[in-house]
Amino acid sequence: MAFGEQPAYLRVAGDLRKKIANGALPPRTRLPSQARIREEYGVSDTVALEARKVLMAEGLVEGRSGSGTYVRERPVPRRISRSGYRPPSGSSPFRQEQAADGTRGTWQSSSEQDVAGPGIAARLGIEPEDRVMRTRYVFRDGGEPMMLSTSWEPLAVTGRTPVMLPEEGPLGGCGVVERMAAIDIVVDNVLEEVGARPGLAEELLSLGGVPGHVVMVLERTYFASGRAVETADVVVPADRYRVAYHLSVK
Repeated sequence: MAFGEQPAYLRVAGDLRKKIANGALPPRTRLPSQARIREEYGVSDTVALEARKVLMAEGLVEGRSGSGTYVRERPVPRRISRSGYRPPSGSSPFRQEQAADGTRGTWQSSSEQDVAGPGIAARLGIEPEDRVMRTRYVFRDGGEPMMLSTSWEPLAVTGRTPVMLPEEGPLGGCGVVERMAAIDIVVDNVLEEVGARPGLAEELLSLGGVPGHVVMVLERTYFASGRAVETADVVVPADRYRVAYHLSVK
């Protein structure tokens, strides 16, 4: 096989990727061995090994101890609907989004007081080491973990109020907009910045992914008259979900 300017291992990986995409190498099929790749493409063992590493890093194949490397089952991405904050309705944004898609989701959460690190302090417009309430969530759909979230709320805003704990009390689980309204704070703006990165080991363990998988990260911040009242990192596995935004045109 003739190769151009692109490194040989990327050419080999690209050809194998096409075979996976077009079904020539369907899910659960064993990937050609290193020796087979070497012979078929006329490359060295090093090139064959690097090509296999590329496919593994992309999440297209997975190694099975004592058995070989196999094409992974590719899930059909599902949609997570986003529409900024919604009018108060007595339920959290996650519950509203699930209801819109006709599914039922559950979540677990835990809250504890913490100090704001420099990054979170900058997002909240407070001083590093200021006290915050940190809440961690694991969201599930049909029992399958689908999303992680960590939120931070300045205790200068919510401390010593009935909504200090996001998931407890009469407004537990109601979402930021309604909880803040209960203490006479009107949320009027929300910012979400979407990025992607390799998932951290503990994130992938919680989400059922494998090392090297990419996650989408939504940095969300709620504002009231220019003051940040909550910020959160929402982590979603990129191979299983797509984030859809509903934007109104006025």
